[in-house]
Amino acid sequence: MQKTINIQNKKARFLYEILDKYTAGIVLTGTEIKSIRSSKASIAESFCEFNEAGELFVINATIEEYAFGNYYNHRPKAERKLLLNKKELKKLLKEVQNTGLTIIPLRLFINEKGYAKLDIALAKGKKLYDKRESIKDRDNKRDLDRIKKAYK
Repeated sequence: MQKTINIQNKKARFLYEILDKYTAGIVLTGTEIKSIRSSKASIAESFCEFNEAGELFVINATIEEYAFGNYYNHRPKAERKLLLNKKELKKLLKEVQNTGLTIIPLRLFINEKGYAKLDIALAKGKKLYDKRESIKDRDNKRDLDRIKKAYK
């Protein structure tokens, strides 16, 4: 039985308003997938960007060097290509260029077949008052849960 890998970007839902989600494949080398399988990765400060050829890359994602890798080891903060359908890439490119939205990674996981996948989202940055509102909602929900637990 394989251990499930689920590396999340917890700040993303606080900093951005999620509009649309996609699941993309990610191009990795041998030592990168071994590091991910041992949960040595972080997508907390990463974002996605298109290059001149219209390909989507994840930037600033950290995958630590594999401990048992020798000179074949990878760079920890390399740009990694994301794999999506042509139609999805065109739609994302149009949204990013026209409306100024951002593409952010939400979750890095390994599917049933053993492939590394990245859940990405088309997102719009929140303003300060939106962040305060989400903090207030979270606090209210926590207080309600405490009250419900007390009366059980």
